Amino acid sequence: MSSNGRRRRLGQRQVVVNVAKGVHLTNVEARLRLVLQRFRRNPLARWRHFQGPNIIPAMNIIVRRRFRGPPESGHGGYTCGLIAAFIDGPAEVTLRRPPPLEREMEVRRLDRGCVAVYDGETLIAEAAPTTLEMSIPAPVTLAEAATARDGYLGFQQHQFPGCFGCGPERAEGDGLRIFAGPVRGRDLVAAPWTPDPSLASADGDVRPEFVWAALDDSGTWSLQPGPDDYQPMVLGRLAATLVDRVRAGERCVVVAWPLGREERKAFSGTALFGEDGSLRAYARATWVRVRS
Repeated sequence: MSSNGRRRRLGQRQVVVNVAKGVHLTNVEARLRLVLQRFRRNPLARWRHFQGPNIIPAMNIIVRRRFRGPPESGHGGYTCGLIAAFIDGPAEVTLRRPPPLEREMEVRRLDRGCVAVYDGETLIAEAAPTTLEMSIPAPVTLAEAATARDGYLGFQQHQFPGCFGCGPERAEGDGLRIFAGPVRGRDLVAAPWTPDPSLASADGDVRPEFVWAALDDSGTWSLQPGPDDYQPMVLGRLAATLVDRVRAGERCVVVAWPLGREERKAFSGTALFGEDGSLRAYARATWVRVRS
């Protein structure tokens, strides 16, 4: 096993996840040089470190209105993915306030590879490197996921029907439209997902922030007791590991499962699989129940 790899047991199989080790640079030009060096050494580094058009060279980020969750704030998973681009390797992002739309937020580097994101002087989010060890359920087939989708609770009631990730009011090619419903005989929800070409970089790989977005919403639906006891929740924290690339137009399956509750908080796991059952990414989410 090489020094830059970590072997993780996932159910009955093992997956090797490479954790890049680099220097955290505050100088933008120096950081770009480091990223270009990684591109040449490791093709996956390009996918993990590509930051997309929503990251501004002055170490700011902006969440466009298309990528909203609630009507006036950023989609939690997408926003976490933007912020995670400033962390070397797997990251955990904590949302302290609803991310504003169409407004630049400053990314400030902290000690030990951490960052904080501010809207003016208001703290919006914090992110840190992490090691995410989880037991991943066996994959769900594409056919099973398609059947589960028909039972998506959000078709009946939805707190944010215009949500980028799971809103049924979003059109094809605009939202992710990941509608996770219960899988018969298993304590999880699942949905098929085919990434739209607009989510990809020039080489056809889905940008990391959209993989983070895909790992978000299904978690809350795995925690819903049913249509008679719908419990609105918002994302509080998301930790994710991106294992392998995802291609635009590739047929994938998203699964999510409950991990427990603690007063107003609830916890879930989410995983993204290829059609062949290969693990592409996984995450652990903390949700906060909205007060009635």
